[in-house]
Amino acid sequence: MMKMTFMGTGTSCGIPQPGCHCPVCTSQDPRDKRLRCSALFESGDVRILMDCGPDFREQMLRINWDKPFDAVFITHEHYDHVGGIDDLRPFTYHRPETHMYADPYCARHLRERLPYCLVNHTYPGIPKIELHDINPHDVIRIGDIEVTALKVMHGKLPIMGYRVGDIGYITDMTEIEDESVRLLKGIKILIVNALRHYDHPTHQTVEKACEFSKRIAEINGRETIPTYLIHMSHHMGRHADEDAMLPTDVHLAYDGLVLTI
Repeated sequence: MMKMTFMGTGTSCGIPQPGCHCPVCTSQDPRDKRLRCSALFESGDVRILMDCGPDFREQMLRINWDKPFDAVFITHEHYDHVGGIDDLRPFTYHRPETHMYADPYCARHLRERLPYCLVNHTYPGIPKIELHDINPHDVIRIGDIEVTALKVMHGKLPIMGYRVGDIGYITDMTEIEDESVRLLKGIKILIVNALRHYDHPTHQTVEKACEFSKRIAEINGRETIPTYLIHMSHHMGRHADEDAMLPTDVHLAYDGLVLTI
């Protein structure tokens, strides 16, 4: 059995957005309080972190987490997905190193930004991280969890989505090629980004996310597939209102939501 926890479901500014007084940012519904996107996958003693953004420290404190990670997978190098890498340090002290995986373009940028922990280990106390370059369609086995890398487009930037066991996890996508879609055949749960209802140059809308859910259901010979939307902005609308209007089997995720499969 795999357990997945949504550590953050918001877009780059998070929700509430500082200085904003819109109905979403002022909502008292805890489901409308969204940290930057990240997820935790657990199967037995295996623990995988998906992205490590600037809210990572707060996310770990919220769940009182004190266990090391067997692997960290990075979708792309934008700050809202990697800004917390230095905060991995207390989770790396009691093991030789923590393995991190990213595509070559992202990995190069991370090594440039964080040379003290990803290139030159020059002093004690820094995060002990071994960064590995991976490519689309690569399959990495972490304990009993098989992770497959998928190429998706974030506007004009190629980034990574991942299949983690029977869960498809895709964020910041605008387009995806058929070859990557085929790698999602057999999944049981789809996690995908949905920024808002009107177009954005580098993120898909709620409506496009719902269309993508239908597409994945079809390749799996189903009418619907359980789908959870992430990477939402405050322009999405309040959770209670929006979730009630979504198609069958499509849901807004929220911080702290736990799925088991």
